[in-house]
Amino acid sequence: MYKKMIVLRFPPEITDQPLVCSLSREHDLCFNILKAKILPGQEGIMVLEVSGIKKNVTAGLRYLREHGVKVKSVSQEVRRKDDICFQCGACTAICPTNALYLDQETFEVKFEPELCKGCEFCIAICPVRAMELRFSHEKVLV
Repeated sequence: MYKKMIVLRFPPEITDQPLVCSLSREHDLCFNILKAKILPGQEGIMVLEVSGIKKNVTAGLRYLREHGVKVKSVSQEVRRKDDICFQCGACTAICPTNALYLDQETFEVKFEPELCKGCEFCIAICPVRAMELRFSHEKVLV
Protein backbone atom coordinates (compact mmCIF):
# COMPACT_ATOMS: atom_id res chain seq x y z
CA MET A 1 0.00 0.00 0.00
CA TYR A 2 1.33 3.40 -1.02
CA LYS A 3 0.92 6.37 1.38
CA LYS A 4 1.45 10.05 0.82
CA MET A 5 0.90 13.03 3.10
CA ILE A 6 -0.27 16.15 1.31
CA VAL A 7 -1.49 19.67 1.95
CA LEU A 8 -4.50 20.72 -0.09
CA ARG A 9 -5.47 24.35 -0.68
CA PHE A 10 -8.99 24.94 -1.96
CA PRO A 11 -9.86 28.23 -3.69
CA PRO A 12 -12.94 29.90 -2.14
CA GLU A 13 -15.16 29.06 -5.11
CA ILE A 14 -14.78 25.28 -4.71
CA THR A 15 -14.89 24.81 -0.92
CA ASP A 16 -18.51 23.63 -1.21
CA GLN A 17 -17.64 20.70 -3.52
CA PRO A 18 -17.11 17.17 -2.12
CA LEU A 19 -13.79 16.67 -3.91
CA VAL A 20 -12.03 14.74 -1.14
CA CYS A 21 -14.96 12.35 -0.87
CA SER A 22 -14.40 11.47 -4.54
CA LEU A 23 -10.93 10.20 -3.67
CA SER A 24 -12.57 7.32 -1.87
CA ARG A 25 -15.49 6.66 -4.21
CA GLU A 26 -14.01 7.27 -7.65
CA HIS A 27 -10.31 6.50 -7.07
CA ASP A 28 -10.53 3.68 -4.50
CA LEU A 29 -8.37 5.53 -1.97
CA CYS A 30 -8.39 5.74 1.80
CA PHE A 31 -7.70 9.04 3.48
CA ASN A 32 -7.10 10.35 6.96
CA ILE A 33 -7.77 14.03 7.54
CA LEU A 34 -5.11 15.26 9.94
CA LYS A 35 -6.05 18.92 9.99
CA ALA A 36 -8.60 21.01 8.14
CA LYS A 37 -9.97 24.53 8.03
CA ILE A 38 -12.59 25.02 5.35
CA LEU A 39 -15.11 27.84 5.54
CA PRO A 40 -17.59 28.96 2.86
CA GLY A 41 -16.26 31.77 0.69
CA GLN A 42 -12.70 31.50 2.04
CA GLU A 43 -9.62 29.57 1.01
CA GLY A 44 -9.72 26.10 2.55
CA ILE A 45 -6.74 24.11 3.73
CA MET A 46 -6.49 20.44 4.58
CA VAL A 47 -3.64 18.16 5.62
CA LEU A 48 -4.42 14.67 4.41
CA GLU A 49 -2.75 11.29 4.45
CA VAL A 50 -3.91 9.38 1.40
CA SER A 51 -3.24 5.69 0.77
CA GLY A 52 -3.97 3.08 -1.86
CA ILE A 53 -2.44 1.68 -5.02
CA LYS A 54 0.19 4.14 -6.28
CA LYS A 55 -1.46 4.65 -9.69
CA ASN A 56 -4.76 5.43 -7.93
CA VAL A 57 -3.04 7.96 -5.65
CA THR A 58 -1.49 9.61 -8.70
CA ALA A 59 -4.86 9.69 -10.50
CA GLY A 60 -6.62 11.04 -7.41
CA LEU A 61 -4.12 13.88 -7.00
CA ARG A 62 -4.43 14.68 -10.70
CA TYR A 63 -8.23 14.80 -10.24
CA LEU A 64 -7.86 17.30 -7.39
CA ARG A 65 -5.50 19.51 -9.43
CA GLU A 66 -7.86 19.42 -12.42
CA HIS A 67 -10.59 20.80 -10.15
CA GLY A 68 -8.46 23.72 -8.96
CA VAL A 69 -7.05 22.32 -5.73
CA LYS A 70 -3.40 23.14 -5.06
CA VAL A 71 -1.64 19.94 -3.97
CA LYS A 72 1.68 19.99 -2.14
CA SER A 73 3.58 17.03 -0.70
CA VAL A 74 4.62 17.13 2.91
CA SER A 75 8.25 16.48 3.61
CA GLN A 76 8.92 12.85 4.48
CA GLU A 77 11.92 10.81 5.43
CA VAL A 78 12.83 7.16 5.69
CA ARG A 79 14.25 5.96 9.00
CA ARG A 80 15.74 2.67 10.10
CA LYS A 81 14.83 1.06 13.41
CA ASP A 82 18.28 -0.21 14.32
CA ASP A 83 16.95 -2.30 17.20
CA ILE A 84 15.04 -4.63 14.88
CA CYS A 85 17.26 -4.56 11.77
CA PHE A 86 19.09 -7.88 11.53
CA GLN A 87 21.50 -6.76 8.79
CA CYS A 88 20.19 -9.05 6.01
CA GLY A 89 21.19 -6.53 3.32
CA ALA A 90 18.05 -6.89 1.17
CA CYS A 91 17.62 -3.12 1.19
CA THR A 92 21.10 -2.48 -0.20
CA ALA A 93 20.27 -4.25 -3.47
CA ILE A 94 17.23 -2.10 -4.14
CA CYS A 95 18.35 1.36 -2.94
CA PRO A 96 18.77 3.59 -6.03
CA THR A 97 20.77 6.31 -4.23
CA ASN A 98 23.12 4.05 -2.24
CA ALA A 99 21.80 5.55 0.99
CA LEU A 100 21.76 1.92 2.18
CA TYR A 101 24.97 0.04 1.50
CA LEU A 102 27.11 -2.77 2.81
CA ASP A 103 30.32 -1.68 4.55
CA GLN A 104 33.01 -3.79 2.87
CA GLU A 105 35.19 -3.97 5.99
CA THR A 106 32.59 -4.78 8.66
CA PHE A 107 29.87 -6.32 6.43
CA GLU A 108 27.42 -4.12 8.29
CA VAL A 109 24.47 -2.46 6.54
CA LYS A 110 24.97 1.30 6.75
CA PHE A 111 22.29 3.95 6.25
CA GLU A 112 23.08 7.50 5.14
CA PRO A 113 19.73 9.37 5.56
CA GLU A 114 21.00 12.49 3.81
CA LEU A 115 21.37 10.49 0.56
CA CYS A 116 17.85 9.05 0.81
CA LYS A 117 15.27 10.46 -1.63
CA GLY A 118 12.29 8.75 0.02
CA CYS A 119 11.46 6.31 -2.80
CA GLU A 120 10.25 3.78 -0.20
CA PHE A 121 11.67 0.71 -2.01
CA CYS A 122 13.50 -0.34 1.16
CA ILE A 123 10.28 -0.19 3.16
CA ALA A 124 8.59 -2.62 0.81
CA ILE A 125 11.48 -5.12 0.74
CA CYS A 126 12.52 -5.18 4.42
CA PRO A 127 11.45 -8.56 5.84
CA VAL A 128 11.30 -7.33 9.46
CA ARG A 129 9.93 -3.84 8.72
CA ALA A 130 12.98 -2.10 10.14
CA MET A 131 12.60 0.69 7.58
CA GLU A 132 9.76 3.15 8.13
CA LEU A 133 8.41 6.33 6.63
CA ARG A 134 8.18 9.34 8.90
CA PHE A 135 6.61 12.66 8.02
CA SER A 136 8.16 15.96 9.02
CA HIS A 137 5.48 17.35 11.31
CA GLU A 138 7.02 20.82 11.26
CA LYS A 139 5.86 21.05 7.63
CA VAL A 140 2.35 19.90 8.49
CA LEU A 141 1.49 22.86 10.73
CA VAL A 142 -0.77 25.22 8.85
